Amino acid sequence: MRDALLGAVSFLTRLPVAYSEPRWEAFITAPWAFPLAGYVVGALLAVPMLAGGVPHGTVAFAYLAVVFAVTGINHLDGVADAGDAAVVHGDPADRRTVLKDTTTGVGAIAAVVVVVAGLVTGSLGVAALPTWTAVGVVVATEVGAKTSMAAVACLAHAPHDGLGSQFTGNATPGALPAVAGVALPVALASVPSPAAAGALAGAVGAGALTRRWLTGLLGGANGDVFGAVNEVSRVVGLHAGVVVWTL
Repeated sequence: MRDALLGAVSFLTRLPVAYSEPRWEAFITAPWAFPLAGYVVGALLAVPMLAGGVPHGTVAFAYLAVVFAVTGINHLDGVADAGDAAVVHGDPADRRTVLKDTTTGVGAIAAVVVVVAGLVTGSLGVAALPTWTAVGVVVATEVGAKTSMAAVACLAHAPHDGLGSQFTGNATPGALPAVAGVALPVALASVPSPAAAGALAGAVGAGALTRRWLTGLLGGANGDVFGAVNEVSRVVGLHAGVVVWTL
């Protein structure tokens, strides 16, 4: 469990956790490590929400800065590649060819702009929530996003050898109960309000829809699908938490 968690944190973040082959092997055979790492990442991303008395816009900007400082931009690159592939006319093989093109197209720009705008507006809404409700939403969102990545590993197949195949080739649908068992406790953060549960459900639901769309578009799940699912899930999770709290 320790090696799987450290392998997940090393892969999903820029934290100073050393890579090692045993940790990587433990991680790719343990999909539940995705949401477990989500608790660690979510706790770090929630720190700006503890800044009482600070303007909401400043808190939202700090959240965005911490997202990229902690997690980097590798997953956002998946959004960009998926955006370029989505505007290509042709079969999945044609779209996968675009993923290898180093030129940034209008589809990539549009996709990244939408995701970043979604993060900004979502975090602005979360910053306006009561402090501990906001923390719960951020943590639940991150756990939900990582649960969505685990679902890609368990339910999708890779169209070719690569990063995606290392996950999909070592996970089966039978691992999903363990994934859910790790993720569901974050809903306890909804004790003061149902916002965290809404964030978790929103992130997982958005991840499922994104996974289904992208795997159909590309003929399977490569590394870009994992990254795009993570980013879209995070955006929708934040907004879902705010909407549930508001209603």
